[in-house]
Amino acid sequence: MRVALLTYSTKPRGGVVHTLALAEALADLGVDVSVWTLGRGGDDGFFRAVDPRVEVEVVPLPHLEGESVGERILRSISTLGAAFAERTRRAGAYDVVHAQDCISANAVPRCVRTVHHLDQFTTPELVACHERAIVRPYAHVCVSAAVAAEVEAGWGLHPVVIPNGVEAERFAAAAADPGAAAPWRDRFGRYVLAVGGIEPRKGTLDLLEAFALARETLPDLELVVAGGETLFDYRDYRAAFDARAVALGVETHVLGPVDHDVLPGLVAGAAVLGFVSTKEGFGLAAMEALAAGVPVVTRPLPVLREVFGDHVRYGQDPASIATALLAAVADGPLPGGEDLARRHTWRAAAERHLDLYRSLTGH
Repeated sequence: MRVALLTYSTKPRGGVVHTLALAEALADLGVDVSVWTLGRGGDDGFFRAVDPRVEVEVVPLPHLEGESVGERILRSISTLGAAFAERTRRAGAYDVVHAQDCISANAVPRCVRTVHHLDQFTTPELVACHERAIVRPYAHVCVSAAVAAEVEAGWGLHPVVIPNGVEAERFAAAAADPGAAAPWRDRFGRYVLAVGGIEPRKGTLDLLEAFALARETLPDLELVVAGGETLFDYRDYRAAFDARAVALGVETHVLGPVDHDVLPGLVAGAAVLGFVSTKEGFGLAAMEALAAGVPVVTRPLPVLREVFGDHVRYGQDPASIATALLAAVADGPLPGGEDLARRHTWRAAAERHLDLYRSLTGH
């Protein structure tokens, strides 16, 4: 079976991490897998090495100065679509084309779509992209039952639920190796970690407010933010975050994207992961933290209660998030988190995807 997995970026965003891990797990099962993506601004490869059994197609998308978000979305769709159409014209069609986001789902004429989470956009091009990427695919996957229920309620569709895997051993190994976390602890001391950058969906402003409250009790606590790199323009949100940090007297350590090989050590070194997103599909970064034995504080979204149950602490607003952060620092992780992470394997996810592909193709 020949399968193409399509994603929109080479950067370590959750959907991209999912795409690569799924591709490699499918290759372990003997599937002929290609991963297609856009190489923005000169990128010619992913943020990490990819198993050589997986064919990688990076379609160049040069940076255009002054381009609006809407224009960039349309150019992304047309560029990826043209390259994909030309390749399949020359080399033959794939048995399954599986898009992991709205851009790649708009770039191909017929696909399976994973809906990781639902968004609400105001940019017209994004609104149209989001809608088409739900209604056009002929089959749908969600990584949680909560998101599948949203898709069913909004569009009358019935996605297959296949939870994410997690590279639990990679994060557990970092926790067991004192040298992995030591550089981060030497640099920051005791720190709250946020992964995913500074953006509205990640609830970073709420985390900042909560951190400032928590630091009144623990003045040595530091706030570290890793990750980022998105298509969207969050400069106004970042400016508001920076201004609020100054007003609160909080110095935030903003790292940007962190190298794949050192990320587990950064996670393992944290006193707590602050994962207070306003929308999520699964919560991969939080599951990685649990694998490393790090306590997690998250928002009580239905999807996160579904995935994490009693293994994390919850906070709805800055005051309750601060209370949960303090409890996590004082008492450590709640029981069962490491076992939960180990149960979510990429092999199991790949096997369920392969079952779906066979049901769709008859192969």
